[in-house]
Amino acid sequence: MAWNAVHKFARISPRKVRLMADLIRGRNVQDALNILKFTPNRAAPMVSKVLTSAVASANEAEATMDSLYVQVARVDEGPTMKRFRPKDRGRAHSILKRTSHIHVTVEQNK
Repeated sequence: MAWNAVHKFARISPRKVRLMADLIRGRNVQDALNILKFTPNRAAPMVSKVLTSAVASANEAEATMDSLYVQVARVDEGPTMKRFRPKDRGRAHSILKRTSHIHVTVEQNK
């Protein structure tokens, strides 16, 4: 049995969040939470909240908490907000404000 949690439209670039997702994929849930807690990265609290939500879903279904591990940690690209910054001589340069969809799935060891 697997339990999912998703954070959609997170206002951070997917490239930055994928670093955190790669750190926790395949690890024990407690190890993954400790790694995220002590990682000085802006994406770490976001991924930690999604992982905590997936663990809470598993707890509601009365899963064995000690045997949970991160089966899937995936980050998809969300919609990009396009903005413009005024530059010299009347020009404008585009700014892309990227968003992410963070997916975490936890499963019990067999």
